[in-house]
Amino acid sequence: MRTAPRERHGGDLVVESLTALGATTVFGLPGQHALGAFDALRRSGLEYVGLRVENNAGFAADAFARVTGSVAPLLVSTGPGALMTLAALQESAAASAPVLGIGSQVPTPGLGGGRKGYLHELADQKASFRDIVKSVHTVRSASQIPSALAAAWASALEAPAGPVWLEIPQDVLLAPTSVPPVTSLTAAPRPLPPRPELTERAAHLLSAAERPVILAGGGVVRAGACEELRALAERLDAPVATTFGGKGAFPWDHPLSLRSWMEDRHTTDLLEDADVLLVAGSGLGELSSNYHTFRPRGQVVQIEADLGKLESNHPALGIHADAKPALTALASEVTPRPRTTGAQTAATLLARVRQRIAAQDLDLEQQVLGAVREALPDDAPSFWDMTILAYWAWSAFDPRAGAMHSAQGAGGLGYGLPAALGAAAADRTKPVLAVSGDGGAMYSIAELATARQYDLPVTWLIVDDGGYGILREYMTDAFGEATATELARPDFVALAESFGVTAVRTAPDRLRADLAAALAAPGPSVVVLPALLRMFAPTHLGEPHQG
Repeated sequence: MRTAPRERHGGDLVVESLTALGATTVFGLPGQHALGAFDALRRSGLEYVGLRVENNAGFAADAFARVTGSVAPLLVSTGPGALMTLAALQESAAASAPVLGIGSQVPTPGLGGGRKGYLHELADQKASFRDIVKSVHTVRSASQIPSALAAAWASALEAPAGPVWLEIPQDVLLAPTSVPPVTSLTAAPRPLPPRPELTERAAHLLSAAERPVILAGGGVVRAGACEELRALAERLDAPVATTFGGKGAFPWDHPLSLRSWMEDRHTTDLLEDADVLLVAGSGLGELSSNYHTFRPRGQVVQIEADLGKLESNHPALGIHADAKPALTALASEVTPRPRTTGAQTAATLLARVRQRIAAQDLDLEQQVLGAVREALPDDAPSFWDMTILAYWAWSAFDPRAGAMHSAQGAGGLGYGLPAALGAAAADRTKPVLAVSGDGGAMYSIAELATARQYDLPVTWLIVDDGGYGILREYMTDAFGEATATELARPDFVALAESFGVTAVRTAPDRLRADLAAALAAPGPSVVVLPALLRMFAPTHLGEPHQG
């Protein structure tokens, strides 16, 4: 007796399409309208990592996309579930992380503001996403699912990469379908090469420059153009600074490295003094321009995949292109310069920065950051929440071979732990570090259950200073005292242990050893450091220097 084939539904087309497109892992949280997709997920070969809050699932998908360079599916339900992802998708948009948000919808009759009174009904759910994601896609029948997912996938990957949103009504996910199983689906993004007349002009400017300098942003890292950047810098003997998002684009200890002291007046002065400044993969936004105090006096050449960022802050020879082909073209076209002044310029700049920091009695902060760097294996990635230690790390942390990621793109709290979980799901063979303050930690404490459930190798460093430390500093400096920054908080060690997660309370002089031991141990762990850290003095509040 032959067994009748299992009836397939719209949800099956979702997971078949994701599998055909190359997905391996799905992040999310189930809800009533999305159950058709989750039921199909159970029968698929895709790995599912379920977070406890939709926003945290979005952060996990964001990190997975960053470390793999591939699209990370994020599956959530209608209304509250969908809307809870908005802050995470804003971070993915700022960081150009290709997250594919898939949300369910009310049944088809309720689309378009039909006001049927369905659970979770919104008049126009997708309108909430349009200002955040690259593209929005709506499915109204099962036959549309494969093509819609392929279009969304390609949109997420196409430079500049970023999040996209796709909606599928509940009845479409649940209804039987006669559409054959999806076995082949392609979604190749269009390349974004530079126009040759622009690279020719840029190469001429750089070759003729007396004081060329390069500023590398996150676009270099995302494009995998680090080797091309290094080759170009060495041919030009040009010092290289990296933005906070561009950390890792250029070797930290290279003789031409200016590192990433973007909030330092000495760095700003050097960038301003360049007769030709090449900006690769950065829009020269607030943080990358020392809070818009940067005023270039020479020619700016800007390579940027996001057309909206091209010349958005400063006039430039704008090259709308992905960083990798543009830097490759420039490296082959520039005239090599003798190595004479570049390394000395970089060394002088870094000495001035060190002198400025040394005059501010910040030994504890440097000790703590140094202990983290010593404890973390060279190839282990790290994920930093919005906390004072992360602000230090943006400028002073050497990521080495393991990339450093943070939420500085959109600036939201709660990123560190769920992002680290997403990275660990991508590669369980190496430890992953998450860093949070006590305020940010409370946004994602529930994800300790996720860490334990999936036994992910994540060590979470919580710097406990009793409140929102950076806001405390900002308010005290601006108003003389702080308001709403002091927090009651739990015993983080006892709380972690209640989740079955190993935890230890440490001190600055024990941090390196305690953190190294936690990172070396299998599974998740928590290290709590009670410490009141301070920021180095800002340089953007006074008058810009000249010369």
